[in-house]
Amino acid sequence: MAGLIKREDIDEVRQRTDIKEVVDGYVTLKGAGLGSFKGLCPFHDERSPSFTVRPQVGRYHCFGCGEDGDAISFVQKMDHSSFHEAVEKLAARIGYELRYEDGGTGPSREEVGKRQRLLDAHKIADEFFRAQLLTPGAAEGRNFLDGRGFDRAAAEHFGVGYAPQGWDGLLKHLRGRGFTDAELKLTGMFSVGGPENQQRIYDRFRGRLIWPIRDIAGDTIGFGARKLFEDDQGPKYLNTPETTLYKKSQVLYGIDLAKRNIAKERQLVVVEGYTDVMACHLAGVATAVATCGTAFGTEHIKVARRLLSDDGSGGEVIFTFDGDAAGQKAALRAFEEDQRFQAQTYVAVEPSGADPCDLRQLKGDSAVRDLISSRKPLFEFAIKASLRRHNLDTVEGRVAALREAAPVVAQIRDSAARPGYTRELAGWLGMPIEEVSRFVGGAAKRAAAGGSGEQSTTAAAPPSSSPVFHRPDPRDPVAGMERQALEVALQDPAVLGGVSWERFEASHFATPAYSAVHAAIRATGLAHAADPVAWVEQIRQEVPEPLRSLVSELAVTPLPASTPEAMQRYCRDILARLFELQITRIKADKMGQLQRLDAGANPEEFQRLNRELMQLEMERRALRSDG
Repeated sequence: MAGLIKREDIDEVRQRTDIKEVVDGYVTLKGAGLGSFKGLCPFHDERSPSFTVRPQVGRYHCFGCGEDGDAISFVQKMDHSSFHEAVEKLAARIGYELRYEDGGTGPSREEVGKRQRLLDAHKIADEFFRAQLLTPGAAEGRNFLDGRGFDRAAAEHFGVGYAPQGWDGLLKHLRGRGFTDAELKLTGMFSVGGPENQQRIYDRFRGRLIWPIRDIAGDTIGFGARKLFEDDQGPKYLNTPETTLYKKSQVLYGIDLAKRNIAKERQLVVVEGYTDVMACHLAGVATAVATCGTAFGTEHIKVARRLLSDDGSGGEVIFTFDGDAAGQKAALRAFEEDQRFQAQTYVAVEPSGADPCDLRQLKGDSAVRDLISSRKPLFEFAIKASLRRHNLDTVEGRVAALREAAPVVAQIRDSAARPGYTRELAGWLGMPIEEVSRFVGGAAKRAAAGGSGEQSTTAAAPPSSSPVFHRPDPRDPVAGMERQALEVALQDPAVLGGVSWERFEASHFATPAYSAVHAAIRATGLAHAADPVAWVEQIRQEVPEPLRSLVSELAVTPLPASTPEAMQRYCRDILARLFELQITRIKADKMGQLQRLDAGANPEEFQRLNRELMQLEMERRALRSDG
């Protein structure tokens, strides 16, 4: 066995190592007073930075979870390495030659920690692939890069290489550098084949363009390979399988090149492929990274948040997706993870379906920058995606769209953003803000209750085929207005004579339970209104059974008037408020149509809507004047 590292050498490595530089490779640090730096703790999930580094004493401490230590312990925990391996890594970093208790020879290469051996193998393979790109056999790979606008300098900058077409080019190279087959099997760079008792290993990547995948510290931990030849029966892209180094749920391609710019600009751009990362960086969007064969998930978010110092003070994450159905689906998956960020989350969609690499080829670097600049809030994208599935030119379509979009708005945890998007949704639908707010609030309550909904008006649940009516929220002003109007209609139907009945019939009740009662009143008509008992009973028979008790409740609720004159004034005032609310709703509907209309393409329709809006405003003023 290899001897222990001499104690004085350990002390020397600890003293010479700048702990801030080490931590900077994993965490974005900001000044926090004289000689101190702060960042988001890499050892637990937090929104406010409590991880403090003080280089003068070579220590770190998290005031959130209590983790602390020096540069050696930090590397141990971040790299999941032994104390021995961490000291060796830091010594190599500062160029210090360690001595060992076994006489100074130290362990052999085969006895160096498994992780470091794997890293060494990847580093050598990386160099091998890059050298191969310059050989005659890599002409097809160079043509591929040229055809996508990447010159030799670009290939060198991103470390792009080429895996030769033979079965053992890399295998022979690494064997020649002292690696055993047992070690090489652990790298993910080789496949195993043949009979069980005669299995041999061979190169996993053959005749393919190679991209090195590096961790945040810049160490190569895996590779991505793109098919070049038609006779290659493998997938278009082939990545390193899961290894002790390479965990695809934690890997972001390009993070080593982008991390400084991400921290500086407080921006992270997530694209879909290696060439898209290259195109973005070359076009001036140096904050781009890509996932490696998996969706952007929880572990990726942890990496992003640390780089962004995602503590609520700003920053943005921008997802780029194709404009097709698959791209929209990917964007909505990203939306599900959005709430893990304090940073603003956006989506940039290219309508033509071109990815950043194609876009750069077709329209140049500025088009890529413009794509990122055209980003839209991810909430807006998700809401509008739900609206596109409905016909907004019909009442039924708008109501259905509201039902689908309201839960999306309800997911917005930002107390300042949710009301803003509620107003936006009302404008896009052309519906009153009060009605949209009620739907959003209801969706939020159902989500908080685990989808159980509000208490039903009856104790027993109706059959699954029957509609379920929930007791309206008494704090909802729109529901309150509708309730008062129904109380008046049921208790004093005489007030509904003439034009008032026509207006009442045409009114729209937003609360489902009250809408059903309103429909029953319209179905019953005024024929039975002279007999209040028959009038109310007929209406009770018209509504679904769960609502019959509600009709009775509305019919007996005391109205706030002490004289017949006061009662008449109250009933007329309530109906006037109802009719004014209906005019407001119709105006909102017309305004929604007007916002969706291209005035230049439809000038006559534009003028007609404006005339109708003016007429509605005159009716509203007249109604107030009469009141």
